Amino acid sequence: MKRRTHVALFATLMSATAFGQEVSLFGTTMAEMWKQDLPGFAKASYTPATQYLGIDATKLGSERLSLHLFGWGRTDLGEVSTIDGTKSGGYLNYGYLRYRFDQGNAELKAGRFTANQSTGFEQVDGFSARTDLVGGFTVSAFAGKPVLYKTVDPTAQKNYDFQRDLIFGTRLGWRIAKSGEIGLSYLQDGTKAAKDLTIPSPVDYTRKQVGADITLAPVSSFDLRGRTVFDIASRDLAPGAVSPSRIAEHDYSATVKLGQVAISGNFAERNFFAYFAGTNLPSLFRQDEKDLFKGWGGNITWNTPWAIQAVADYRHMHRELYGDVNRVGGELRWANSERKLLFGAAGHYVNAANVRLVDAAAPFRSLSHAEGRAWGIVNQGKLSLSVDAIIQRYRQANPYLNGLKYLHEVVGSLGYQATSNIKVSGDLSNGSTPVAKNETRGLLRAEYRFGFGKKGGQ
Repeated sequence: MKRRTHVALFATLMSATAFGQEVSLFGTTMAEMWKQDLPGFAKASYTPATQYLGIDATKLGSERLSLHLFGWGRTDLGEVSTIDGTKSGGYLNYGYLRYRFDQGNAELKAGRFTANQSTGFEQVDGFSARTDLVGGFTVSAFAGKPVLYKTVDPTAQKNYDFQRDLIFGTRLGWRIAKSGEIGLSYLQDGTKAAKDLTIPSPVDYTRKQVGADITLAPVSSFDLRGRTVFDIASRDLAPGAVSPSRIAEHDYSATVKLGQVAISGNFAERNFFAYFAGTNLPSLFRQDEKDLFKGWGGNITWNTPWAIQAVADYRHMHRELYGDVNRVGGELRWANSERKLLFGAAGHYVNAANVRLVDAAAPFRSLSHAEGRAWGIVNQGKLSLSVDAIIQRYRQANPYLNGLKYLHEVVGSLGYQATSNIKVSGDLSNGSTPVAKNETRGLLRAEYRFGFGKKGGQ
């Protein structure tokens, strides 16, 4: 992000207090310190500092008009810690004006905001509107330019920016009295096709999706939530290529409570080709990924009469390109009546004995391992203390894990509530990971929240 964007972000955040009749300022300041020992690289130390800052300003000349801003900035006080080599950066997560009407629970937004409907979360620079209708119906819509993230590959960035020129969507919902809600939504992200580039791109970042979502809770002992998203975009496939599934995603969860016992289950299915196409997180997801994912599982939670909560869980995951993984185990949690002392211990076994990897010498590797975890939290007055430790033992040393058989991490945290508005804390961690054979990290954090209102106001 360019320097002038950083300056505009924080100047806007601070100047908002000048015209907001009632303003809430909140933020977090963090300074990290860590040392890394990576195989094949020299040891390195990093000290990045990050500032998060937000403002909620209400009653801006009207009881119904408000301003909401949140952003962050970071800089490296020592060696550069980012992949792209930049020493400083910043970002405006959201910044919008909202006007709430006195009827129909209606509102308008303009600026940078997040739209949430059955097709997912979208970050937009534009406007949105919603209102309740008669008969329990609700309707919402948004339009604008999608927020585009920076990719590492300049060619991919050009294709990405070209295709995603416009985003818009709408959702129609129906609230069932005392039972839940169902909804239908449509999303279009981008209007320019990959084939229209001077050099046609093999990756299509645009999306056209239809989604359906449901929430059912007719009684306090039952809850069902989920959504299905369909890919309806036309795709140019290579001759002889198999057409991918039109189901971008299924994701459903249900919970049944029987006295002190709760039983939950989840089923998820995702077609990455459709699900990640056009994502605004290209650094995390590959738009050319053609894999399919299916996962299902559940857990049983028992709140015993002895202040102990016992949990047993199981999860099965299948990746078409990489194979199957099963995870099973349990956890015990204890808390005193005032919740000033909390402790827990968990054990799991992950069966991943035949994972496909791209390695001509060993196309399959076992990543099966046992995992143990213990944690504790103590809250006493203004002080808080927590310790969390986890260890994984693999069946065999693996070159993909730096040749390690044991991985571990221990994190300790100490916090102090200096005033009702300010809390300071520090974390210290040490461990061995698949990335670093030995890594030590330290973090100092200051969290604060202040309100500025007119004299005599609430």
